[in-house]
Amino acid sequence: MVSFEKKKVLDHLNLEVKKGESLVVIGSTGCGKTVLLKSILGFIKPDEGEILIDESKITELTEERLTEFRKRFGVVFQSNALFDSLSVGENIAFYLREHTRLKEKDIRRKVAEILKMVGLEGIEELRPSQLSGGMQKRVAFARALISNPEIVLYDEPTTGLDPIMANTVNELILSLHHRFSITSITATHDRKLAYRIADRIAMLHQAQIIGPFSLLEIQKTDNPIIKEFLKL
Repeated sequence: MVSFEKKKVLDHLNLEVKKGESLVVIGSTGCGKTVLLKSILGFIKPDEGEILIDESKITELTEERLTEFRKRFGVVFQSNALFDSLSVGENIAFYLREHTRLKEKDIRRKVAEILKMVGLEGIEELRPSQLSGGMQKRVAFARALISNPEIVLYDEPTTGLDPIMANTVNELILSLHHRFSITSITATHDRKLAYRIADRIAMLHQAQIIGPFSLLEIQKTDNPIIKEFLKL
């Protein structure tokens, strides 16, 4: 359970994510999806309950061990959270320079490879402010994946994008998921994104989880809340 000023944001929530799957958590804006992701990362400590990843209890780790544990994750923030004072290449290379002993030539090579993978070859020297919203999103993807994470968290990855660019991001998430064989959790209110990338879909509603359901199960659901949200 997670609450702020006596308001329960997550209440007796029970959710299991399978290794290697793409789980999408849908829900209206402000329902607590971002709080859920931050709790998984250990940035928010629940008032009650446990968060387990493999055999590790996130809620019992020291800050030092949490910092080490977070290296297993890649995160794409809703706002992209790029450093405006750094170039695209420096943004993507930040993790490698801070947490590895790779030689500079190897770092530059990895940055070039990941940029090519997201369709942005050769823009290392540009600043985030010189890029469109969609390009910034793809740079955020590259930065999240440069560490070869086991788990990637996407927070509203298509928010603020036009329909064409949102569809491009949908396809990118799908292709990267299959290419890297990663476990991913995506928080979104975008119905098209949910249908396109999900192995299973869960809904966060009134601080609790409904589901998760396979795509076939959710098409046949008689739950009125899910039917209304997904316009089934």
